[in-house]
Amino acid sequence: MTFIFVTVILGATGKGSSAGFAGLAIGLTLTAIHLTGINVTGVSVNPARSIGPALFAGAHALSQLWVFILAPLVGGALAGVVYRAGFTQAD
Repeated sequence: MTFIFVTVILGATGKGSSAGFAGLAIGLTLTAIHLTGINVTGVSVNPARSIGPALFAGAHALSQLWVFILAPLVGGALAGVVYRAGFTQAD
């Protein structure tokens, strides 16, 4: 999910993109990510948002917290690498 979100952010704000629609593209993407992923994983695009609920939910949630911290970091980094390589840049 974070990979898609960061890819849209980089594409919407990079060279060759229409700056006037960046906010709309980013906002709609975040909405779509939450609407599609909330039933699957509880959706956490932001690792900080996962820590608070896990602290109150108990041991089971804390044991899975590493996934909700590591996955967004890896997804964001991978989106940056793919963008830098030119696969998702506008011409």
